[in-house]
Amino acid sequence: MVFWKKLFNNTETTANSTTSSFEGEVLSSSDMDVSQSRIVFSTERDLDLYELEELCDRVGWARRPLRKVKKAIQHSFLVVSMWEIKGKKKRLIGFARATSDCAFNATIWDVVVDPDFQSQGLGKAMMKYTIKKLRSADISNITLFADPQVVNFYRRLGFMVDPEGIKGMFWYPD
Repeated sequence: MVFWKKLFNNTETTANSTTSSFEGEVLSSSDMDVSQSRIVFSTERDLDLYELEELCDRVGWARRPLRKVKKAIQHSFLVVSMWEIKGKKKRLIGFARATSDCAFNATIWDVVVDPDFQSQGLGKAMMKYTIKKLRSADISNITLFADPQVVNFYRRLGFMVDPEGIKGMFWYPD
């Protein structure tokens, strides 16, 4: 519970409810280091899968069949996308999704931020936005899987490795 108290008693605001013609929440300009553009979060699921694939390519992720990505998005409890809006152009720069039992637990998957937008606080803002949405749905336990190179990023957000001695286990087909 300490994690939630730290996260939600923080006076820093990451998003406000200002909306634009694009459906989503605008990250306040004081929270980002991107000039001449706006950063917008959205929970719309209607994404261009090719644009998402290009984003994943930019961070070096292995390609996955688009039909399976589409199915994963359709069956996710929450889908969060982050967009850079410049004039009339919008560009997908971040993505995350979560699965859930809709009562107690959610697991965050596929967190990705365009390398050109990393180290500006945008990944942190997107994660806080995602957690805020899950908490507003009364989800109390949030887990995720992280590659070794990003474990410290999630630690700074309050995630713990093996809290209370819990060990994740995996089964993979041969």
